Amino acid sequence: MSTTCPPTDQRDRDTSAADRRAWWGLAVLTLPVLLVSMDFSVLYLAIPSITVALDPSAAEQLWILDIYGFLIAGLLITMGNVGDRIGRRRILLAGAAVFGIASVIAAFAPSAEVLIAARALMGIGGATLMPSSLSLIANMFTDGRNRARAIGVWTAAFAGGSAIGPVIGGILLHHFWWGAVFLINVPVLAVLFVLGPRLVPEYRADGPHAPFDVTGVVLSMLAILPIMYAIKTAASEGFSPVIIASATIGVLALVGFVLQQRAARAPLLDLSLFGSGRFVMAILVALLGMMTLGGTSYLTGVYLQSVLGHDVLVAAFAGLPMAITVAVFSIGTGRVVARFGERASLSGAVALSAIGLAGLQFLTTDSPLWIYIVSTAVAGVGFAVQFSLVSEIVVGSVPPERSGAASGISETSFELGTASGLAVLGSIATLVFHASGAGLGFGDTLGETLQTASGMGPDGVALADAARAAYVDGLHAAMALAVIALGVLSVVIAVVMRERPAVVEQVVETGRVTEAH
Repeated sequence: MSTTCPPTDQRDRDTSAADRRAWWGLAVLTLPVLLVSMDFSVLYLAIPSITVALDPSAAEQLWILDIYGFLIAGLLITMGNVGDRIGRRRILLAGAAVFGIASVIAAFAPSAEVLIAARALMGIGGATLMPSSLSLIANMFTDGRNRARAIGVWTAAFAGGSAIGPVIGGILLHHFWWGAVFLINVPVLAVLFVLGPRLVPEYRADGPHAPFDVTGVVLSMLAILPIMYAIKTAASEGFSPVIIASATIGVLALVGFVLQQRAARAPLLDLSLFGSGRFVMAILVALLGMMTLGGTSYLTGVYLQSVLGHDVLVAAFAGLPMAITVAVFSIGTGRVVARFGERASLSGAVALSAIGLAGLQFLTTDSPLWIYIVSTAVAGVGFAVQFSLVSEIVVGSVPPERSGAASGISETSFELGTASGLAVLGSIATLVFHASGAGLGFGDTLGETLQTASGMGPDGVALADAARAAYVDGLHAAMALAVIALGVLSVVIAVVMRERPAVVEQVVETGRVTEAH
């Protein structure tokens, strides 16, 4: 009995068509990632307009900004597991629908309370979009080289969205009312709904499922949400009994979560992953990398506007070179790894981001803008490579059917790192600012001090100059800590991280990886 195989050229055409479909599917998957990332930063410029329109209290302003990130961080691991069970494309589209409806509600919110509720709903939708999109990439690209490139594109969308968020927000606010920063989501999501079912295949874990780990979900949220709240609130308001109690609850719940996960039949978190040096280093890079990037973005944003006196659009556009380097080198990470190897690439990328941030030590109260642009662009190269490698390592550490849950772990680390960046680096900068201004009449922040100084005549000029110099001192102190932390992490990666136990042979020409045991 004989079998007839399709001609070679027919098989090649079929393979080429499948590859094109996968890449078009990737383009569709970057859309929700871009939106979720943008919505972290786009609101910063809109807060003054929202304050005038809705008159929120100080506490309500905090919740308008933070509830979105809180719920995304708290639900990422859970939603990654849900996607593994019911289908990743299905939960992606369901989350996009929630995100779109919430965006419309936010755009036309008549009060601060409604806006807070809409932002919370956006966070729930956003938590489904991130892990499902990254885990779908792991299924769509089985070839090692193409998967690395695809994850680089995903990383570029994630990091680039945060960078261009303020630019897009500034342009929209210049022409329209504040609700336009939310309505921009709607047409992008419409494209996802039209093209997603056609270009993105469905994947779910096969076989019977153990009962869903509801206890793990509750404990994970009881751990992450109070810790996130304590970190962010302590950064803006200092420590208080409520904040300490919140942090304590979070830590206790985290301990309970770890113990419960050890005994669960189908745990949310595969704790055995943390026995791998590669995986642990990747999570540490996600935490510390985003901590330094988030803290730097916040502090330099204030520096550009309040110290150098640039308007918000100039400050936003000054961040574009970094966004470009992030996009380019995220996509090119596979070539870097092929040339230098995984460990050297990760260690070197962390070191390069430290070198770039070290350049910010040269900033003064009247620095030319190019010092900031060059320093952050160099740091952007390092951040691009390390974040792409984090995603590749995490997704590659688990079987495809568990990639959604693994993606949730890495993205939760990114969110916790972003929150702690403002808390740690922002607090250090604030401490130095206050210490430098002792006895000079400084307010709680640089902006408050400059506003007070504006009505004081000649004495106000001296006060404003002193406040700007003190802020730069605080920025230098925070950046020094960031550089030291990244430098130490780079050395630790080089010492601790080892190649996989098997002998790994990388065939660069095809991107295939084979293991000889």
